[in-house]
Amino acid sequence: MQREFSLQTHGQGLYEFTRGVVAWVEDCEVDTGLLTLFVRHTSCSLLIQENADPEVQTDLQNFFHRLVPPSTDPSMSYLTHTYEGPDDMPAHIKAAMMPVSLSIPISAGNAVLGTWQGIYLFEHRNTPHTRSVAAHILA
Repeated sequence: MQREFSLQTHGQGLYEFTRGVVAWVEDCEVDTGLLTLFVRHTSCSLLIQENADPEVQTDLQNFFHRLVPPSTDPSMSYLTHTYEGPDDMPAHIKAAMMPVSLSIPISAGNAVLGTWQGIYLFEHRNTPHTRSVAAHILA
């Protein structure tokens, strides 16, 4: 079973899409299996992260912004891939540091996620994008 999830982003940040994934897994009626999610882009990532307190997402975004600032920051003067904007190469660096695929077990027909775990697309670009996440269930 395969499906593509399309997510609209509005700049840098974490975009939760847990509900859509969980509903699709339930609709597939697979008792036991493995769900793989793969983002089809090089400037965003996938994360499983806490979804109870939005401060977690804010802190993660702020941390990665400090760790990898825009190419206009003097500390990033060594970058050569800068013609697509000051957020582009830093977005590629962040995507290289974080997962672009996730594996989630399926048990009793449900995605095995913890109580506070949500599935997120982590957008690293400033401008809005339509992001595509390929989903595959192996039963």
